[in-house]
Amino acid sequence: MAFLSSFDISASGMSAQRIRMDVAAENIANIDTTRTEAGGAYRRKDVLFESYGSESFSQALRNASEGKGFSSRNAGVRVSGIIEDTREMKRVYNPGHPDADGEGFVTLPNVDLLKETVDSMSATRSYEANVTALNAMKLMAQKALDIGK
Repeated sequence: MAFLSSFDISASGMSAQRIRMDVAAENIANIDTTRTEAGGAYRRKDVLFESYGSESFSQALRNASEGKGFSSRNAGVRVSGIIEDTREMKRVYNPGHPDADGEGFVTLPNVDLLKETVDSMSATRSYEANVTALNAMKLMAQKALDIGK
């Protein structure tokens, strides 16, 4: 039933945004990390999303014109991967730092606090939008059950 799949779609969005928040928090926590297990400074991570199970627009239009309706079964969003940002790392002159190179420069992570804050706020708003959609679906289901009484 397409109505019940709306719960799954909102839940997948909430799950994906939670992971996005976790990655932003990890980036902020490692904003000054100059030494990692892999060697070198921490590299900023980013989340890749992909949709799944949904029809293309042309397929949805074709189905609507044929009276078949929209099929949202097993549709939603998921995290397809967490990748490292390949942007250049910051170099700061600090000859007293234990990780300074021969010229006195320290390689710092490519994490921008402002970008991570905006990503966190965006993920929070997206999560809240999915919660709102989920609550609307729940209210509609409750009203439908009330009609049957």
